[in-house]
Amino acid sequence: MSEVPPIERLLTIMARLRDRATGCEWDLAQTFETIAPYTIEEAYEVADAIARNDVADLKDELGDLLFQVVFHARLAEERGYFVFADVANAISNKMEARHPHIFAGAGGTMDDARWEDIKEGERTAKGVTSALDGVASALPALMRAQKLQKRAARTGFDWPDPSGSEAKVIEELEELNSATSEANRIEEAGDLLFAVVNFVRAHGINAEDALRAANAKFERRFRAMEDKASGNFQNLALDAQEVLWQQVKDAE
Repeated sequence: MSEVPPIERLLTIMARLRDRATGCEWDLAQTFETIAPYTIEEAYEVADAIARNDVADLKDELGDLLFQVVFHARLAEERGYFVFADVANAISNKMEARHPHIFAGAGGTMDDARWEDIKEGERTAKGVTSALDGVASALPALMRAQKLQKRAARTGFDWPDPSGSEAKVIEELEELNSATSEANRIEEAGDLLFAVVNFVRAHGINAEDALRAANAKFERRFRAMEDKASGNFQNLALDAQEVLWQQVKDAE
């Protein structure tokens, strides 16, 4: 088995797991829909390993993510849609087409504008009818908001400078404060979050990366407060908790 190319070994393992006579009951019960959440989870675990600079874990997590691709490809093969080789060829064709300066002798260099022009050409070839077509609805809401805004901005629908998006944040904050019903509060909260993403984007900052960093900072500081309180943090008054928060911040 060790002499078999690694990808062929993995494909063979997947085929055995999905064998209707001798396969694994759990794997046989799965569908595209039931596997999709695991695929998303594994992608985030890859990102987490990178953020932690854990190379050994990154290798394992990339393997888990690859297995998800193989799993989906196997499900497609069983239904007669396509096989794993088609997946590999499709991404190879796409990467060659998206890098004409490398594979087609087109010259020049790659920048954001050229990349977006190439992708726009792909969308046009697919017959898209809106600048927003192709922004996956399953993306995390924060990431999708930024992508929608960037697509809209490419049509010219954007504030000329950050002051416009800043004013919008203030407007949405006031509307949330004045909302009177639960449905209205939810709507205005969404508008506020969307406006904040737009304001952050106007400053050239990736909102997803910024919030991820803020989450990590909060977690690090909160754990440090808990350590200072020696397991008694939840029993402290808010003023005492705030003192610990300031101590942790100053220590950083």
